[in-house]
Amino acid sequence: MSTADHRLTQLQTLEAESVHVIREVAAESERPVLLFSGGKDSIVMLELARKAFAPARIPFPVMHVDTGLNFPEVLEFRDKRVAELGVELVVASVPDAIAAGTVRQEPNGSRNRIQTPVLLDAVEQHGFTALFGGARRDEDKARAKERMFSFRDEFGQWDPKNQRPELWDLYNGRTHLGESIRVFPLSNWTELDIWGYIAQEEIAIPQLYLARDRDVVDRQGMLYAVNEFITPRDGEQVLRESVRYRTVGDANLTAAVRSTASSVEEVIAEIAVTRLTERGATRGDDKVSDAAMEDRKKEGYF
Repeated sequence: MSTADHRLTQLQTLEAESVHVIREVAAESERPVLLFSGGKDSIVMLELARKAFAPARIPFPVMHVDTGLNFPEVLEFRDKRVAELGVELVVASVPDAIAAGTVRQEPNGSRNRIQTPVLLDAVEQHGFTALFGGARRDEDKARAKERMFSFRDEFGQWDPKNQRPELWDLYNGRTHLGESIRVFPLSNWTELDIWGYIAQEEIAIPQLYLARDRDVVDRQGMLYAVNEFITPRDGEQVLRESVRYRTVGDANLTAAVRSTASSVEEVIAEIAVTRLTERGATRGDDKVSDAAMEDRKKEGYF
C-alpha cells in the first residue's frame, strides 16, 4: 500500500518559516510595522503577511522610507497594493526632513545615508517596536551576518557581536525600553527563490522588473535609464537597449541590466545562471566600499 508524500518543496518550507516568524513577532511585539517599498522582496514579504493572518486583515501598518527619488512606477504600485489590502501606510519622507533641516543631502546625490535618521525618527514618533525588513542573506556580506531577529539599541544601532542565539529556530523577542528589533523573514531566501515564489503565487510586480527597450546612458559600465533624475551628461550618448531592473532603489543611482527577459519565467531562467549579486550589478551607491552596507547598518539602517 503506497502512502502519500507529504514532504514540502523548497518554496513551501521557506514560506512556512517566514509565516511562522511573522506570526511570532505579531504575538510578541507591542507595535510591529512592515517596511514596504514596492520592490520585489517587500512585495513577497507583504504577501506572506497576508497569508499569515488570512482571512483577517494584516494587523499592523506598513511603512515606506520615501527618499523622493523613487521610480514613479514603483510608488504607483505601492499605493495600489496597500489600497487592495486595506492596510495603513506610513510614509517617512526624506524630502520633508531635508526641508526641515534635520538631515543634509550628500554631494554625490545619494540619499541612502540620510534615510537612516528619517527611519529612526519615524520609529520613535510612532512607537514601533519591531520592523519587518525584506533583506536576504545573499544580498551582501553584512546581510550574511544578520540573525532572523536583529536587535538594535536605544539609538537604533546594530552591534553584530551582541546578538542573541537562535538555536532550533527559537526566537527571543524581548526588548528593554527604547530598544527595537529588525526582523528578516526572508533571511533564508535567495533572489531565485523570490522569483520562483512570485511565479508560483502569480504575484503582481512593477513592470520595471521585466525587459523592454529603454533609453539608457552608460556610466562606468552601468546602464542608467534616462528619466527625470538621470539626464545625459556632456559627451554621453543615449543608447536604446533592451534592459530590465534587478532591484528598484533610487532612480538616480540604480542601474538596469541588459536583458531580453520579458516574463517572470524568463527572469527565473536568467537569474539561475548569473554569478553577480543584484547589488553588485545595479547599485551604484553600494560601490563606495566593501563595508558600505555594514557601516550603514551600524548607524541604524535596516
